[in-house]
Amino acid sequence: MGIIIFLTGLLIEIALLIYCVISQSQQQKVKGIIRIMTLVLFAILIPLQVIQWSFRYYFITVFLFAMGLRGLVTISRKSGIKGSFKPSIIIRNTIVRVIFFFIATLPAILFPQYDILPTTGSYEVSTVQYIYIDENRVETFTETGDNRKLNVGFWYPENGEGTYPLIIFSHGGISTKTSNESLYNELASHGYIVASIDHTYHSLFTTDDGKAILIDRNYMKELNVEDAKANPQQSHEYYQKWMNVRTGDINFVIDYIISKATGTQDEAIYELVDIENIGVMGHSLGGSAALAIGRTRTDIKAVIALESPFMGDILGVKDGQFVFTDDIYPIPVLNIYSDSSWNHLEKWPQYKQNYNLLSETDGVAYNIYISGAGHFTLSDLGLLSPILSRVLNGFKSTTDVKYVLEIINEVSLEFFNSYLKGQGEFDLGGSY
Repeated sequence: MGIIIFLTGLLIEIALLIYCVISQSQQQKVKGIIRIMTLVLFAILIPLQVIQWSFRYYFITVFLFAMGLRGLVTISRKSGIKGSFKPSIIIRNTIVRVIFFFIATLPAILFPQYDILPTTGSYEVSTVQYIYIDENRVETFTETGDNRKLNVGFWYPENGEGTYPLIIFSHGGISTKTSNESLYNELASHGYIVASIDHTYHSLFTTDDGKAILIDRNYMKELNVEDAKANPQQSHEYYQKWMNVRTGDINFVIDYIISKATGTQDEAIYELVDIENIGVMGHSLGGSAALAIGRTRTDIKAVIALESPFMGDILGVKDGQFVFTDDIYPIPVLNIYSDSSWNHLEKWPQYKQNYNLLSETDGVAYNIYISGAGHFTLSDLGLLSPILSRVLNGFKSTTDVKYVLEIINEVSLEFFNSYLKGQGEFDLGGSY
């Protein structure tokens, strides 16, 4: 829709420019009428749901309103603006307007309207957001001495009865807690409670009492310079640092939810939690944290990692190589890969444990490769912003993003059904 709006506006400006040049007149009143009509048409399309009102259209609305107001002032004058006609000025003004219009439509171009994936379960899905404060940890990203705060979002069965397995989700390295919302909705519609964490200062942005908190600059710098091949020792130090933050957050959230579920509940959501059946999952760095949690906690029954190395399994560096634990992974794990990593598992040192799990394991490990997809296609970013997803992936995904997400939803649901609900043996069901 953003591209359509921009191209329509561009054609209008070009048509007006040609008309002005041919008529050797600025045609101020004609321009004013057209801009008022454009604003009115835009306003009409919103209640008709042709334009789904959201942040995408804030700047467009301001721009069109300003142009419409200017047009209203122009046509209300008794006489037009006098002065000699200069084509160069008309062309310059047209170019300036097109540039500003493009900037105004850029959010709608980068984040086009999309239809959310329909859920297949029998439950309607409700959501609720909480802010948790970890009284046992001081925030290390600031020097205020405040305790660490986390925004946690819940997706759960509406009007649920009884209890449901709990799934904790950890987002990717530069993402937010809503990174895989289509997956949360699907799981919740089938009788799961999903709690997704905004890892403060690891999250692209989060909020605290209405104040925006952006991702930490030093953390971003670490992500950009980290190179496991060139400097494994530095990478190991970064991995430990990142895992300490992530696993600390996940452990705290799990413990907090358990304490609320087993204590006096003051929020209905905790009454629905089945603390005997807990799974952990995540994307990218969040998946690495989930894998680490699955190895260290005894109350976790299953883990899903969306293209994530076993960072928590790295014990150190020897002779320029990562040293991994030899201990068998203790619980069932499902690893999902895309084109971004599949052909590199054997070559990338941080993925050595992943490569070994393709064949050499006495544990319960499953591996799925979704061809034609990229790393960020494993999250909802492919829906939210196809352009950004392509840029961050470094290539265009050839498999439809909705199909990729449907696969992830399907196999994740079947995996958790098997290991958290005991509904039969998990079967990959073929190649993707």
